Amino acid sequence: MARNPKIKSLEELTELLSSLSAGGKKIVLCHGVFDLLHVGHIRHFEQAKKLGDVLVVTVTPDKFVNKGPHRPAFSEELRAESIAALDCVDFVAVNNAPTAIETIPLLKPHFYVKGPDYRAAANDHTGVIALEEAAIKSVGGQIVFTGDITFSSSSLINRYLPVFPKEVSEYLAGFSRRHSMEGLLQYLKSVQSLRVLVIGDAIIDDYQYCEQIGKSAKEPVLVVRYLSSEKFAGGSLAIAKHVANFCDNVGLLTFLGEDNSQEDFIRKELNHQVEKIFLYKAGVPTIVKKRFIESYFSQKLFEVYEINETVDPKQSQALCAKLKEILPRYDVVIVADYGHGMLTEEAVDVLCRRAAFLAVNTQSNAGNRGLNTISKYHRADYVCLARHEIVLEERNRQIGLRDMILNISHKLACNRILATCGKDGNVAYGESEGFFHIPALANQVVDRMGAGDAVFSLTALCVARKVPMEIVGFIGNVIGAEAVATVGHRTSIERASLFKHIESLLK
Repeated sequence: MARNPKIKSLEELTELLSSLSAGGKKIVLCHGVFDLLHVGHIRHFEQAKKLGDVLVVTVTPDKFVNKGPHRPAFSEELRAESIAALDCVDFVAVNNAPTAIETIPLLKPHFYVKGPDYRAAANDHTGVIALEEAAIKSVGGQIVFTGDITFSSSSLINRYLPVFPKEVSEYLAGFSRRHSMEGLLQYLKSVQSLRVLVIGDAIIDDYQYCEQIGKSAKEPVLVVRYLSSEKFAGGSLAIAKHVANFCDNVGLLTFLGEDNSQEDFIRKELNHQVEKIFLYKAGVPTIVKKRFIESYFSQKLFEVYEINETVDPKQSQALCAKLKEILPRYDVVIVADYGHGMLTEEAVDVLCRRAAFLAVNTQSNAGNRGLNTISKYHRADYVCLARHEIVLEERNRQIGLRDMILNISHKLACNRILATCGKDGNVAYGESEGFFHIPALANQVVDRMGAGDAVFSLTALCVARKVPMEIVGFIGNVIGAEAVATVGHRTSIERASLFKHIESLLK
C-alpha cells in the first residue's frame, strides 16, 4: 500500500513549512499520541485548522508513549495513517521526541493547539504543557486550547479493545467503581514529604550480552561470542533511585567494598538528592552480579558473583552506630535484605527497636540458598515477599498462602503484608481489611530481575501513608508491569509515567 503523501519526515516538514510561512501562510500544530482516533480528536483538528492555513499533526512515537507497557494499542505508522486520512489535516509526522518541546522550534508554527483537558495545569502530571507553551512563545507563536466535546482514547480502548483477559478487565472495571482515580493519585502524591531511609546491599548488575556459537568440539561446554555489556545500579541502589522519584528526602545507607568499590559509577547513577551514607569493607569488592545473556532470545545463561559476605564485628558495630545516629531523622525505613551479610543480628535488632516505620523484604536468592527468611526480624510495620519466600519461611506446603501470611503477621506483629505471585498477581493483607487478590497487569515480560525491588520500595511508601491495602496491591501490580517491561534496572519507575499508566487503566 502506497504511503499517504501527507505523511512527511520532520526534516521534510521543516523545509516545507519554512517556505509556506515565508509565503504568508499561518501554520497550526497539534501534537499527541492519538491512540484510537475518535470524534473528539476530529473536532479538535477541525477547530485547530480554523486558526490558520496549514494544519500539521505530529504523533508521539511508540517508544515514548508513557501510558503503560500495554500501550499504544496502535503503532505510530497506523496512527499517522489514520490522521492523514482526514481532510482537515494537511501534514502528519511521527515525532522524534516524547513531546513537542523540541519540535516547535523546528517547525515554528504560529499556533500550538491542545485539547480542553490540558487547560487545567493540575491535569498535567509531567509539567510538559508549560514547557511547550514556553517553546511556542519563543518562536513568536501562541498556545490555544480547543473547547469542544472530549473523549478518552484510553476509556474507549479499555471498553472496546481490551488488551487484558476478561477477568482482568472485569477486575479493573470493578476497582474503578470502588476507588476514584483522583483519590488514588492523591495517595501517591502524599508520599512526597516522607523522609525515607533505604538500607541494604549495594549490588552492581553487569549484563554480558552474547550470541550462541555452539557446543565445544572437545567438551560438553556451551560456547558463546561476546557482543556487548551493560551495567546497572541494583540492590539498595535501585530502590533508592525508585524512591527518589517520589520523595524529596531520601537517604541510602550501604556498604561498599574498598577493592573495586564502583563508587564513581554508583554516585553517578544515584539521584543528586539522595543522601549517600557509605560504609566500607576492607579487602573486598562491592558486590557485582555478572549475568551472561543470549541476546537473541534475551535468555540468561548463567551468573557469576563477585562477593564476600563476611562482615566482621567492627563493621557490624560501625553499622549499628550509624543506624542509632541517623534513624531518628527518618519517617520510613526500607530494609532490602538480600542475605549477603550486611544486616547482622545486631543491626536487625537496632532496626526493629528504633525505626519509626519499618518496611522489610528478605530476599531468597542463589547466594543465600533459602537461609534468609523474614523471621530474622522480630517486628515490622510492612512486609513484602514473593510467594516462594513465604513458603520458605513457613516450611509447609500443606497450608494455603493466606494462612501462611497470617502466621507471619502474628510472628512479626505486622498487620500489613503483600505477597507477590508473578503471573498470578499479588495478595494484599491488612489486619482490619482482610485479604485482596489483585490480578497481574503485565502483558509483556522482558526481564523479571528487579521487579520485586520496585514493587516493594514504592508500596512501602503507600503503606506508610495508610493507603488501603487493595489500592496498595493494585499500585504494586502497576509498578510490577512497568518493571518487567524493561531490561534489569535500565530505567526507574517515574512519577509522571506511573500516573499516566494508572489513568490509562482506570479510564
